[in-house]
Amino acid sequence: MRPMVVMIGADKGGVGKTTIARTLLDYLDANDVPARAFDSEYPRGTLARFHPKATDVVDVTAAADQMKMLDTLADMGATVTVLDIRAGLLSRTLKAFTDVGFFDLVRGKEFDFCLFHVVGPSVASLEEIGTVAPYAEGRNYFVVKNFINETSFFDWNPQIYKGYLKGGREAVEVTIPKLNEMACEQVELAGIPFSSFIANRNGDGQAAAYSLVLRGYVRTWLNQITKEYDRVGLITRLTEKAAA
Repeated sequence: MRPMVVMIGADKGGVGKTTIARTLLDYLDANDVPARAFDSEYPRGTLARFHPKATDVVDVTAAADQMKMLDTLADMGATVTVLDIRAGLLSRTLKAFTDVGFFDLVRGKEFDFCLFHVVGPSVASLEEIGTVAPYAEGRNYFVVKNFINETSFFDWNPQIYKGYLKGGREAVEVTIPKLNEMACEQVELAGIPFSSFIANRNGDGQAAAYSLVLRGYVRTWLNQITKEYDRVGLITRLTEKAAA
């Protein structure tokens, strides 16, 4: 089985990429898929605050941290490595991974690769798709519409949309619904995975006293995301069946 690297990012900030990374780690854990993560919001890290045991904070532009991520892909016991890319650094990270030969190894079937491209509700997002999509050629490329607020995504003209996906590349669209603001705020303050908040457990795994109502909002929201990930066959795409 080839190790799978999942990049989650955007060239624009404020689209909720770390939220997507958190839902993905919860989803993989619920499906018994061993995973580890790297948070490239160096040196502070946001993903690492919610998933500290599974996450290392790295500088994706530094050779030492690139080695920490890539030289260990085959021997860390994780089926999937999730890389949460700092806002605005997606194209730069893809270029850095190209320079170190990562995509040559993907084409040589030593590793596998998947891109979660979190987009915003603007025409600029289409231009961003045209920039990053070529890196995912022949691989799983997800265009993620994350409804972090009340903003509506415009309906992309199909012909214009395909024009940004040149060469016959297929993008799989994933829609992430909006989470109730108060529930979102409480999970942020707790600094724990969504699944732990739902289970009413704190960061140490001990019983907590989170609101039943707010836990219900998070449960409903995460169930919707689970159905969306199931709809696109995410586990099959990320694990051995896809890499075989």
